[in-house]
Amino acid sequence: MTDIEDTGCRADTEDAETAESIEAVKYMEDAEDLADTEDMECMTDMEGLTCIGDAEDMPDMEDLADLGDTAETEFVAAVSNLASASEMKGISLNVLKVRLGSLTVFRNLLNDPVISSLLSFLELPSEFGYAAFAAELYRANGGDIGDYIEYLCQSDENVYVRCLGRGEAPPVYIFESVKEELKTLQYVAQLTPEFLCGGIDWGLGCGVGCGLDDRSFLPKFTASEVNLAESYDERTKNIGRFGYGIYAKNRMFTVGSDGEIIPVGNPDPISLRELVDYEIQRRIIIDNTKALICGKPAANILLTGDAGTGKSSTVKAVCNELYSEGLRIIEIRKDQLRFIPGLLDKLGGNPLKFILFIDDLSFQKDDDSFNILKAVLEGSVSAKSKNVVIYATSNRRHIVKERFSDREGDDVHRGDTMQELVSLSERFGIHVTFSRPDKNTFLHIVRHLAAENGLRLSEEELELKAERFALERGGRSARLARQFVDGLLSCREK
Repeated sequence: MTDIEDTGCRADTEDAETAESIEAVKYMEDAEDLADTEDMECMTDMEGLTCIGDAEDMPDMEDLADLGDTAETEFVAAVSNLASASEMKGISLNVLKVRLGSLTVFRNLLNDPVISSLLSFLELPSEFGYAAFAAELYRANGGDIGDYIEYLCQSDENVYVRCLGRGEAPPVYIFESVKEELKTLQYVAQLTPEFLCGGIDWGLGCGVGCGLDDRSFLPKFTASEVNLAESYDERTKNIGRFGYGIYAKNRMFTVGSDGEIIPVGNPDPISLRELVDYEIQRRIIIDNTKALICGKPAANILLTGDAGTGKSSTVKAVCNELYSEGLRIIEIRKDQLRFIPGLLDKLGGNPLKFILFIDDLSFQKDDDSFNILKAVLEGSVSAKSKNVVIYATSNRRHIVKERFSDREGDDVHRGDTMQELVSLSERFGIHVTFSRPDKNTFLHIVRHLAAENGLRLSEEELELKAERFALERGGRSARLARQFVDGLLSCREK
């Protein structure tokens, strides 16, 4: 009997242990389900965003390989499916700090003053840190966080856009990073003062009992509604027109003392419609530039002629006209010509098209810059750039100054020497001449400019004053016509 009872007790114990095991397994399954639910809620903090890690959402690499050499590469389809969030859900200041600090493709953005001050605030939320962030945002664009984040994304030069710019397929892991980081930046783009201030420990900034019972005194900012995925998709699909980095928001550049490319803050806004006459010359330049934009063979151009005939203005106006099609202009001084080989290497992988512009070019006989430019135009070991041309202006047909004494002397091969001096002009594929305007052309320019600016003078009076103005200055030119009309405008405004 004792053995039977013992056996029954062991059976009851085993049944109890089995029941407990079943309950434990059930508990663990419920916990896993809860964890999965929390993970999914965290992954779907922003409505409409696809979950990272879903293999079915990733692009086919065979499709990516079809990007080819075209400048207008197609952005990966899955990114375009990302939607902007309508509100912040399940996100905390700490989570935002971790996500923002983990940016990799967009790592350069952490050096931006606004993002840097925001990250500092997230590290230690306080009234002072919040005010510092708002101050940087005010300084950057007047206080619109949504618009500013969109600007940063579109202007950032990173490994992803450089890869697309070269017409190459981005690696899948970089694509995944872009998806997730755009999601993080979308969070930042829709921040509100209430959300940030809600995470501040009230006593941290001013101390307990400081006498401030609310935070209405703290600065406010706004957040324009933006869809970073959609706008980034548009920019990358048309990267050959929009560009990236400093070229995304600027059209004219200069070269610094160390050969760096510097954006011009206040570029010349001159347009083609402001230029009068010289239609044949302008058409040659426009057609050649459009060939460059279309990826067809384009020539370097030398623009020569009398001073003030509109050579430089024509080049700048063409750039302004074709900026939206992917054209940029970089002005380089004659003493900086040594930087041209490096500039060509730097710009070679860029999807945009560039004009290296040299204004008022001329050389002395023994000028070292002469041989540098000569080699760049033709004869260098480097291949001719497919996206860069050189446009140069000069008041001289032969841009190397020579004297009568140069034709004398004891040079055995004097003919070869003279041929070398004129060879630079011949290395420009196209030579366009801007001649000084005659009286009729000059007066036509004056009448056009006067009408454009609303000057109400009789034609007879206008032409009489214009001729007197030209004679006093020893000749006629398009520049003098502009100066004459500007003078009349200033007198009218007084």
